[in-house]
Amino acid sequence: MHEIPYQATLVLADGTSFPGNVIGARAPVEGEIVFNTSMTGYQEILTDPSYAGQIVVLTYPLIGNYGTNATDVESKKPQVRGLVVHEAALHPSHWLSNESLDSYLARHGITGITRIDTRRLTQHIREHGSMPGQILPAGSPPAPVASTAGLDPKLHRGISPLVEAVTTPQPYHLPGPGPRMVVMDFGIKHSILRIIKAADIDTWVVPAWFSARDIASLKPDGLFLSNGPGDPAENPGAIAAVQELAGRLPIFGICLGHQIIALAMGAATTKLKFGHHGGNHPVREIASGRLYITTHNHGYTVQRLPADLEPTFIDLTDTSLEGFRHRRLDIAGLQFHPEAGPGPHDTSHLFDPFWDRLRR
Repeated sequence: MHEIPYQATLVLADGTSFPGNVIGARAPVEGEIVFNTSMTGYQEILTDPSYAGQIVVLTYPLIGNYGTNATDVESKKPQVRGLVVHEAALHPSHWLSNESLDSYLARHGITGITRIDTRRLTQHIREHGSMPGQILPAGSPPAPVASTAGLDPKLHRGISPLVEAVTTPQPYHLPGPGPRMVVMDFGIKHSILRIIKAADIDTWVVPAWFSARDIASLKPDGLFLSNGPGDPAENPGAIAAVQELAGRLPIFGICLGHQIIALAMGAATTKLKFGHHGGNHPVREIASGRLYITTHNHGYTVQRLPADLEPTFIDLTDTSLEGFRHRRLDIAGLQFHPEAGPGPHDTSHLFDPFWDRLRR
């Protein structure tokens, strides 16, 4: 591999620094530093809206060897603030590849850094927790770090600045012959939309700031809350909408959607020390005892379930909650990603019970 002749430094908020070389754009960037343990699927990770505001460290040592393409994406563009890898392949080889990782990042204005000791960096994050940081190309002045840099810190229309940056600006219709569902878009992945389309659900995808009245006006048979970035508690408008609609129609949520439903039902959420990000996380289904390997991407977790909510899945690494259902109402959530993208499809069948309830 030929070295890229641009020097840079990764600087963490606690002052720890890691020298390396620039890939992609050559501009300073800042965001929350998190690590992802997936071995493949870097383009899906880059384009996942749940990573908005974050600089992602990929722990697999060689990234970019199969290039990039127009298919393996979870949104229209990369959503990460920056990328950190140990070694970036400059000359990809794959029959679908039409662009190198370096070129892809540069075209989209995403700064990355390579030749980093990602093992030491990951150990540091595990010990000290996720924290803000910066990628500073040579000659770039340091600046105060903030995970929402460049975004208005105020809440607008009851949703967080990160969610507002990735939600759809207006409703759109995905017609289907089946029952009608409204999807609250907090940064929905294309993989979820493909699963919905395959299920023949007639779907309206609406902005995250839609009120219960707005949602009800579409006369849905069910409500789905998508994945998305940031702190779930910073979305009081969405929480209020779920509270108002609870008991009036089936409700199901994934990741951030799961957390927002839990808050609406009286649970609490808290930030994890370094989050769960990767395609190899083991969870246990409580009712059956069955184990699954699942895809995770969340920095927060649900705690203190009220009596009306029953846990359905737990994480085997730290016993955090990975799913729940309401004991009386048709309401449920999953913290992990049954749609994968990237990761194993072992739990894709967990969408089916919700589709079946919509068809009744």
